Amino acid sequence: MSTINTNIPAVTAQRHLRISQGDLARSLERLSSGLQINRGADNPAGLIVSERLRSEIAAVSQAIDNSSRAINVIATTEGALDEVSALLIDIQGLVVEAANKGAFSDEEIEANQLQIDSAIDSIARIANTTSFAGRKLLNGEMDYVTSGIVSTELTDVNVQAAKFGRASYVPVRVEVSTSAQQAQLFFAGPGVQSAVTINLAGPEGIITLSFPASATTTDMVQSINNQIDSTGITASTSGPNGISGMILSSVDYGTDAFVSVDKLGNAGTFAVTNSGGATVRRAEGIDAVATINGAATIADGLRLKLSTVMLKLELNLDASFGTGVSEFAITDGGALFQLGPQVQTTLQENIGVKAMHPEQLGNALKGYLSQIKSGQSYSLRSGFFKQASDIIDETITQVAVLRGRLGAFERNTLRTNIDQLQITVENLTSSESVIRDTDFAEETSELTRSQILVQAGNSILAIANAQSQNVLSLLGS
Repeated sequence: MSTINTNIPAVTAQRHLRISQGDLARSLERLSSGLQINRGADNPAGLIVSERLRSEIAAVSQAIDNSSRAINVIATTEGALDEVSALLIDIQGLVVEAANKGAFSDEEIEANQLQIDSAIDSIARIANTTSFAGRKLLNGEMDYVTSGIVSTELTDVNVQAAKFGRASYVPVRVEVSTSAQQAQLFFAGPGVQSAVTINLAGPEGIITLSFPASATTTDMVQSINNQIDSTGITASTSGPNGISGMILSSVDYGTDAFVSVDKLGNAGTFAVTNSGGATVRRAEGIDAVATINGAATIADGLRLKLSTVMLKLELNLDASFGTGVSEFAITDGGALFQLGPQVQTTLQENIGVKAMHPEQLGNALKGYLSQIKSGQSYSLRSGFFKQASDIIDETITQVAVLRGRLGAFERNTLRTNIDQLQITVENLTSSESVIRDTDFAEETSELTRSQILVQAGNSILAIANAQSQNVLSLLGS
């Protein structure tokens, strides 16, 4: 059948040509943009998945940046603590030097005191000025805020890390089931019956004491108490259950504290008993047994440590507390680091950095660094060199432990977090690329095919349009 009003071959050729031109345009768009999904219509399901992958990649990349910035904060803090540590070591040397009073004049000791005052002032300055992008690091701004601590129950509470989650505060319940005890030995009687020599040993060292036959318990107590610095042992004349005698007690509490008495030679007798009445030569203290928020603690005498996912802290029990429950709350503070791609507690780390002010370096048992300055309780002029040295030792330990804790946080948390997140970004990017990026080898082949089909379609359409002219031959034209 020959018609001229409707050219079916031309309509068919036009349809195929439009398809080929659409394929050609799509290939050109993909090759020019580098993406095989440029709009939702290209691949609706693929677009949804790829957009979610892009969102995850952006979040993980930001988490990597957050971790890197956290490392910078920790490094700045640790660098300042290094300077504090160096100053404390200098102070320790000055105290030990001043203790050599037989070879030092009062003027030289005063000069040492001036250096100590200057060093302590420098520590205070470092604490007040160390900052990162406007955030103070060592002035207590990164420390935790607590409420409800009873000073006659708990002292020197140091919260190292606490996760608040959605709560406005973190309750802390300390339950002591066994109180910490000093090491104790008891000597019965008003004195020794014959001359005797003993070795008395404690945590600080050992000394030899000789008591004549006329020595009373009061005489022995005085002799032992004169050597507290050498032994860490104190003596008192009050005996258990009203029995006259002498009690030998360690200054410190816990299993590291001990009292040991050995009689030397065959002359005289010097028998001591433990709290149960058994004749012994040595007694040890007892560590406290306690839980914090239901979790078992690590105890060292009166010192309790807790380390869980949600809470890390250290505190001292007051010696008079005994057993029972003490409660307080952590209401604010700490440095919160967002280390994961989602904002949730398990992907955050919260760490506390206590203030490095001299008034807060040290503890209630031994004293604080500020007490070594001129005019204070343990200045060099006071002559309490042992106490000053103990304070500095405690302070150096506190700073070193804090530096170690920050270093562990950087090494084991931040750096490993970055390594893991970088692998995640790599895999997410690879998945997103498979869905969204153009395969140039494949698309170039499609382009060539579409070009050929468009050219062929144009030729076929021209032929189809020319077929209508054959009707003229039927009309004799």
